[in-house]
Amino acid sequence: MQRRHFLMLAGLLAAGTALPASALRAQGVDVDAILRDPAAPTAGNPKGDVTVVAFLDYNCPFCKKSAPDLERAVREDGRIRLVYKDWPILTEASVYGAQIALAAKYQGGYDKVHRALMAIPGRGVSKEQMLKAVQGSGIDLARLDADLKAHAGDITALLRRNLAQAESLGLQGTPAYLIGPFRTSTLDYAGFKEAFTEARRRQAAQ
Repeated sequence: MQRRHFLMLAGLLAAGTALPASALRAQGVDVDAILRDPAAPTAGNPKGDVTVVAFLDYNCPFCKKSAPDLERAVREDGRIRLVYKDWPILTEASVYGAQIALAAKYQGGYDKVHRALMAIPGRGVSKEQMLKAVQGSGIDLARLDADLKAHAGDITALLRRNLAQAESLGLQGTPAYLIGPFRTSTLDYAGFKEAFTEARRRQAAQ
């Protein structure tokens, strides 16, 4: 498994249950906001027994490398709830990518734009390259532009919440995955599957 670094979060996300309020305040972490922000895009099984929270940047090569494996692992498992946290920290174009992905959510197209942006090879991808990739995704571009303008405030607010959540967790970069009670960085398909199994084992043992 690549860059396998599991760190226990003291049950922070185990089975989707929160730590005692006093502990959360002490750590400065809002578990419910991380797990269940209604504006955050989600995939997988909404009633899954393990929640995966993915903090990603569209200019992150490690995010791009692991994205297909994560999608495959979630799809094949069938019992994973996946929450996307767009966390554009690398370049100005990263912010643009996050904005258009989140704007696409209003026409039910977040997944399409997410896949299109993650499929662009390399790092340092420009806004122009991102827009070109989105043009081939099947998204209604006129609606995308309108939603980007109409919901600019909501999108900015969500990105700020994602940033605050990442900082409260002490995340240092992308990708960062919260898998049940674990925090990890880049994984491959086998690594995600193993993490799902271990998360369930830990949850069952509590």
